[in-house]
Amino acid sequence: MTGKTAPPATDPAPEAPKKGPAPTPKEEPAPAPKEEPAPVPKEEPAPAPVPKEEPAPAPAAEDPPAPEQPPATEHPAAEPAPVPTAEEAPAPEPKPEKPKAEAPSSPLSLAVEDVSENSVTLTWRAPEQIGRASLDGYVVEICKDGSTDWTAVNKEPFLSTRYTIQDLGSGDKIHVRVKAVSASGTAPAVRNTHGLCEQDKEITDEPKIRMPRHLRQTYVRRVGDAVNMMIPFQGKPQPEVIWTKGDQPLDTSRINIHNTNKDTIFYIREAQRSDSGKYELAVRINGAEDKATLDIRVIEPPGPPQNLKLVDVWGFNVALEWTPPLDNGNSEIKGYMVQKSDKKSGKWFTALERCTRTSCTISDLIIGNTYSFRVFAENACGLSEKAAVTSRVAHIQKTKTAYQPEKMPQRDMMEPPKFTQPLTDRTTTRGYSTHLFCCVRGFPQPKIIWMKNQMEIREDPKYIAMIEQGVCSLEIRKPNPFDGGIYTCKAVNALGEASVDCKLDVKGKIG
Repeated sequence: MTGKTAPPATDPAPEAPKKGPAPTPKEEPAPAPKEEPAPVPKEEPAPAPVPKEEPAPAPAAEDPPAPEQPPATEHPAAEPAPVPTAEEAPAPEPKPEKPKAEAPSSPLSLAVEDVSENSVTLTWRAPEQIGRASLDGYVVEICKDGSTDWTAVNKEPFLSTRYTIQDLGSGDKIHVRVKAVSASGTAPAVRNTHGLCEQDKEITDEPKIRMPRHLRQTYVRRVGDAVNMMIPFQGKPQPEVIWTKGDQPLDTSRINIHNTNKDTIFYIREAQRSDSGKYELAVRINGAEDKATLDIRVIEPPGPPQNLKLVDVWGFNVALEWTPPLDNGNSEIKGYMVQKSDKKSGKWFTALERCTRTSCTISDLIIGNTYSFRVFAENACGLSEKAAVTSRVAHIQKTKTAYQPEKMPQRDMMEPPKFTQPLTDRTTTRGYSTHLFCCVRGFPQPKIIWMKNQMEIREDPKYIAMIEQGVCSLEIRKPNPFDGGIYTCKAVNALGEASVDCKLDVKGKIG
């Protein structure tokens, strides 16, 4: 029977160190060191090879000298205890899932970046550990000094590491804390305490308006245009911004003002003439103040000129006169445009542009046409929508002129004959026709007589005599040696006579 009881005694022996019952080593001080090879029971909880190694006869073979141990009978009673421990060993296995539920660590370096009259700007750094789940964002909470109620400022978590708490009361003291939130949980809040001091106690930056360059002069817009101006300023704590017009508050039904801690925006959706004027901007911090004036002018096209008259018509010119328009469109009149239209075509043509006077003269009109005239006024916005038109037309008529010839003084043109070019001696060849020339003048025109050797040459076909424009010529056709001699040209009129001579030499033909 002892041999049968020994195996169950060996089975609990290795399990006893697993659970570590203190009484077993105390009852058997000698075998305890032999059975303490803890490596074997320590390896058993890892994978389930422990039940497979139960038939370990090695320690049972070493224990035969102790079959008479009375505690062996006590171990079978303890057998139910080790069995559940072996079955409960897998229970801790789901514990490794706990890292998935690890919450992120707290945000770092929470600090106050800026404080204004009713807001506080906070900054911090992201936590060092986020966990396996991604970070959903941060939640900012505040608690008034003296209270224990923490209130979340933001409804939904946000990922930015900068946040401005708005709508705080001046002079309030608050406690601030920030939490990091993820799907795994919420990190411990990081806390900072900041007191909002009364802003009227100290001015750290004097108020100053920085008026843009284009707003330092008159700001001109047309009727119906939008007026949108942003004027930056500086000052700390946040200054009070006040707009007025003529020491009166602005009409908020037409003018929208939007202020931030760095600038003010002046906006009118559709400008009207009534919006023109000087607006005063004041930036105040307690007793300190800075002012600026903004001059706005809303303009529109002017009205038409008045009392246009056709003053005079002469030749191909007309004279016009008129008076300035009743409404200049809230802008200075720069000039007038004058146009003309003839009755035949009915089309208008510009005769003068930017006429700076209220009168003009139109020239170069076509004789026989009938003209009408109109005048537009012009300002910085443009030409007037309507024009002034002359009530009557101008007909350019052809003027009748009588030619009066200039009376020339009578001069005595009578003159006796006078040769201006004499005859010249000539030599010719037999059988070749030749000419004799001379020039004469005189009034009345003298009579020309040709003579040969003092004998008048009459109607002889051998000689042809001509006179044209005072040039006298005598043609001798096919002369022979008998035609040579002294030839004379004689000019005779009522006042006298004159003559010139020449010698003609006719040579025989060389055979």
